[in-house]
Amino acid sequence: MAVYYINSYDIVDMEAYAKYAPAVFILLNKYGAEVISSDLNAIAVEGTVRMMNAIIKFPSEEAALACYNDPDYQPVKQIRLNSTTNCTMMLVKEFVN
Repeated sequence: MAVYYINSYDIVDMEAYAKYAPAVFILLNKYGAEVISSDLNAIAVEGTVRMMNAIIKFPSEEAALACYNDPDYQPVKQIRLNSTTNCTMMLVKEFVN
């Protein structure tokens, strides 16, 4: 069953963060992920909007977790951790009727 990786965070160092996306896209391709949405200008209907908001579809929970835990992702993750704050990440299972 597909899962959606949903994240939101504030970017505090745009120059450093610019190195994150190209590196992470290589890993997303490796795990069959598809970027559904990536938005720097989301609108908060309720709650607090963050600067970056993204939805990424993975073919399975296993693929999403394998990507997150991939040894090649760890230095890439550090780029994100060093250039962002207020991060929320979650996996949401695809709704099947």
